[in-house]
Amino acid sequence: MATTVKDPAVAMPQPPVKHGISFLTSRLRQIGIFVALLVIVTLFQVLTGGALLQPDNVSNIIVQNSYILLLAIGMVMIIVAGHIDLSVGSVAAFVGAMSGIMVQDWSFPWWLAFIVSLVIGGLVGAWQGFWVAYVGIPAFIVTLAGMLVFRGLTQIVLENQRITGFPEEYRQLGGGFLFPGLFPAETNILDWTTVGLGVIAVVLLVVSQLRGRATRARLNLEDEPAAWFFTKLAFIAVIILGLTYLLAGSRSGTPIVLVVLGVLIVAYSLVMSNSVFGRHIYARGGNLQAAQLSGVNTKRIDFMLFVNMGVLAALAGLIFTGRLNSAGPGAGNLFELDAIAAAFIGGAAVTGGVGTVIGAITGGLIMGVLNNGMSLLGVGIDYQQFIKGMVLLLAVGFDVFNKRRASSALK
Repeated sequence: MATTVKDPAVAMPQPPVKHGISFLTSRLRQIGIFVALLVIVTLFQVLTGGALLQPDNVSNIIVQNSYILLLAIGMVMIIVAGHIDLSVGSVAAFVGAMSGIMVQDWSFPWWLAFIVSLVIGGLVGAWQGFWVAYVGIPAFIVTLAGMLVFRGLTQIVLENQRITGFPEEYRQLGGGFLFPGLFPAETNILDWTTVGLGVIAVVLLVVSQLRGRATRARLNLEDEPAAWFFTKLAFIAVIILGLTYLLAGSRSGTPIVLVVLGVLIVAYSLVMSNSVFGRHIYARGGNLQAAQLSGVNTKRIDFMLFVNMGVLAALAGLIFTGRLNSAGPGAGNLFELDAIAAAFIGGAAVTGGVGTVIGAITGGLIMGVLNNGMSLLGVGIDYQQFIKGMVLLLAVGFDVFNKRRASSALK
């Protein structure tokens, strides 16, 4: 009678509980960043006596940090590819200054000034991308030079003066709200436009996640335990609905910049996870030589990343200028450091190849909540800088610890 010999090379499937624990351990960095955000929000909610999550303050946090979150999207893509961009604050200031000159001195319509400003941002990114991708100068040096060049150009074009008094339509992008008079607070408990947007966002999230899981399962690529998948999905849906409720209860409703951010977060998340371009970014940052041997045009990837960063920096400059109703020579100062911190706190690896858009947004929100919470408590700017620096150091240290732990487990 023939006997069946088990091939020792074929791994036996793990028990569900052990597989779930193993999966969560492998995702410790990503899970930890969301837990950290919840802990920080809860802490400041208690310390401020409930002021942090007041509807108007939540809206204020979003508007105040919108340009940093926007820059963090492009910055995490740059970092994943193994680069850095130190010039985004200066580029945002320069584009904001040019838009002010176009509107105030050249009598451009606001919409034309927006379009031209985005083109200028793209050209700035192409200029820097050329030196990085095709000349081979490290991005650190190129963008450090760019930080100085575009800060100087900002001061030159403004003649060290401040431009104020922008049209109402221009200011809406940075400080306006979606249909503010449609559901007035005097007659409506909630802003129903905001409620509708929140419900639509949750429905789209659930549908996209379920379809993605079904596709991965069909291709035998799904390794996420079902219990964790549905727990995570329910948690995100509750967070979105909670944010919707808070914004719907504010006096103004949904900030326009939140809608812009939401669209960009979804779009760039899809690009990074579901497109050839996104996979090439990860390949380029993970192993440059292997990516080149695989046929990836790494120079084109680098060039397009900096063009994209230039456009996003231009949009951030327009939002910042519109919110302040002012374009000044000192605008955008330290924006690049906040964007870089958001990307690293959100899980991006210093060596490249690792990072997500959602992680960078979460990192940016952590920084934003820290800023807002400490301001509500009356903490001085000196202590705020110290605390934010320590948070960044601990976040990167945690990332290094996880890598060493993973390396030890493989030995």
